[in-house]
Amino acid sequence: MGTQTNKALAERFDAILNTGDLGQLDELCSPDMVNHSLAPGRAPGLAGTRQWLATEGRKFESFRWQERIVVAEGDLVVQFGVRGGRWPGGAFRGFDVPAGPYRRDTAFMYRIAGDRIVERWAVNDHLAMLLQLGAIAGPAATAGRP
Repeated sequence: MGTQTNKALAERFDAILNTGDLGQLDELCSPDMVNHSLAPGRAPGLAGTRQWLATEGRKFESFRWQERIVVAEGDLVVQFGVRGGRWPGGAFRGFDVPAGPYRRDTAFMYRIAGDRIVERWAVNDHLAMLLQLGAIAGPAATAGRP
């Protein structure tokens, strides 16, 4: 596969969060895909990815790229930029997070083999999201405390 085809494959996977079309996963991902970004305790691989997209992933409303750079070389595709959307409110990473809009830095990396995603990594600035939505207090709110 060429780099443009790999970029398109990663973009189709990325779009599932907004479309909710989990049926595409079997077409886009290898059955033994390794998803390095799944939380501990989650089923591994494609099963865990499907489970996350059907549960926690559905909480992210209009989660879209606002700025993005995509780089592909060989069998790797990296997407980096700012994603934002609206959080509907509720539990996130052990915090009770109020509803509201947010923006956060995000990086995804995919390894592709045989026209399918075989590995995926994700790095998200969850701290920025928690601060923006008021789930935790920033340094200014805690200044002067020991």
